[in-house]
Amino acid sequence: MPIFQLTDLPVFPHPSLAEDNGLLAVGGDLSLERLLAAYSQGIFPWYSEGEPPLWWFTDPRLVIFLEEFKVSKRLARKLRNTDFHITFDQSFDQVITSCANIRTENGEGTWISKDMQQAYCRLHRSGYAHSVECWQGDTLAGGLYGVRLGNIFFGESMFTRISNGSKAALIALVDQLQQQGVVLIDCQMTTSHLITFGAREISGAKFRHLLQLHINKSAPQEN
Repeated sequence: MPIFQLTDLPVFPHPSLAEDNGLLAVGGDLSLERLLAAYSQGIFPWYSEGEPPLWWFTDPRLVIFLEEFKVSKRLARKLRNTDFHITFDQSFDQVITSCANIRTENGEGTWISKDMQQAYCRLHRSGYAHSVECWQGDTLAGGLYGVRLGNIFFGESMFTRISNGSKAALIALVDQLQQQGVVLIDCQMTTSHLITFGAREISGAKFRHLLQLHINKSAPQEN
């Protein structure tokens, strides 16, 4: 299938036209309107510094249905013995910067470029992007960020500086979202780490159907 070149309009080809590896389109920008149009269809940007924006729709899709989320007894016991405390949307900029920096510090590449950071900070200020912070005293032990549309949360990235910091943030996020009626977290890419929490793959067609059922694009959602 062809890789579509985007125009200046915030529109995308149908996600079912993505390549087998998930690549759907190239070009465009990271404007608020384009990002919201992308996420409402399950499309997300992922590319390296210096490249044009690349847009993806992976199929199958790894998701966490919140009713299927699970925490091992061992992890729960470890977390009970920590002095972590959790906040929401208190340090979004610090969380997204940490998600980028920790990969660089570990000698890994990161897609969370300065442009990406600025774009998601704009989403945050507009009420669509949210962060969870896990603290140990005044130290940011770990955290995560993502985008919420309606009753779907699109997980973007997480980091840990103190053991289990990101896991504590994820558990707190799930608890918060369940109380608010969110049905699933989109994990985008399949990882064994997330599968241990109950994540599983569904077809791209089923994922698109769930987006249609559970997204209300008219307004941002509180987290």
